[in-house]
Amino acid sequence: MTRQTLAPLKREAMAANPLVEFDRWFELAVKHADYAMPEAACLSTVDDEGYPEGRIVLLKARDLEGFVFYTNLRSAKGRALAVRPRAALTFYWESLMRQVRIQGDVERVSDEVSDAYFRSRARESQIGARASPQSTVLGSRDELLASVAEVKERYRGADVPRPAHWGGLRILPHEIEFWQGMPNRLHDRFVYRRGGLNEEWTLERLAP
Repeated sequence: MTRQTLAPLKREAMAANPLVEFDRWFELAVKHADYAMPEAACLSTVDDEGYPEGRIVLLKARDLEGFVFYTNLRSAKGRALAVRPRAALTFYWESLMRQVRIQGDVERVSDEVSDAYFRSRARESQIGARASPQSTVLGSRDELLASVAEVKERYRGADVPRPAHWGGLRILPHEIEFWQGMPNRLHDRFVYRRGGLNEEWTLERLAP
């Protein structure tokens, strides 16, 4: 993988709103040929025992309020976020030597938004969402395939409706850090913070 050499970050060049700055970084990652899935990020939550859990999810929207992904709400992450609706999302684009870390509160998107996204998915993905009891123990793969076959038969010739336990979650950020690798490990780091959703963002440079 060829690494890009990017100019050092300058405070005056950073956007006042970190969501705008994220869009700039994401657009560059999308254009970069090395990335098949620049939208992939590690979602971190905390389980009932207080242990952190991480898994890769796909960013499906960056709207005016935050960052949206979709999941089975009965999954481990769905259950964790129902109890503790706070999460971290980490993007890393290696050949750009860039990382974005996001922390914030989590809310469900509206049923209308979830329905619209579900309808846009491939039919096989819709069937899988209904057939898989995500994060539960399976006796065998055949058990899963039997469930898929049952769902296919049930909705043969008809639209597959979105399961009530499947939908979108939005991370409402209160802190976003932008990290760019630089020579000699003298990396550039800038962090945006705000106390509440309606408050102004502050921007500070951090030591590497």
